[in-house]
Amino acid sequence: MSDDVQSPPAATFGISDLAREFGITPRTIRFWEDQGILAPQREGQKRIFARRDRARLKMALRGKRLGLTLAEIKDLIDMYGSTADETPQLQQCLRLMAKRRQVLQQQREDIEAMLAELDQFERQCREILTRRDAGHDHR
Repeated sequence: MSDDVQSPPAATFGISDLAREFGITPRTIRFWEDQGILAPQREGQKRIFARRDRARLKMALRGKRLGLTLAEIKDLIDMYGSTADETPQLQQCLRLMAKRRQVLQQQREDIEAMLAELDQFERQCREILTRRDAGHDHR
């Protein structure tokens, strides 16, 4: 077999496989399972995750990184598996991204305003200290 031919991805994954792949803890994976995002099979106490679980975990983590709420993440993921036509899911995704972008832009404006206020206050403090230092030197 040639070295440049990749083997197909595994059909199932253990919790430690997914934790390692996504750089998260098994506890995080159990959280997503508790939320109904993942539905692993069980072999005794051992969880066996399918490719579908892996894909859903990947979407959930992306949604979390983007700042979506748990409810928004669940809705998007549930829409993904419910129909062959992805149009409604993609439209909802675009609406959520626009909403999230608006929130982030407002936060950025708020941060810029706070930084400007800090700069102004810092200048005032330095001016007061400079005047005091100048007044002490002439006594």
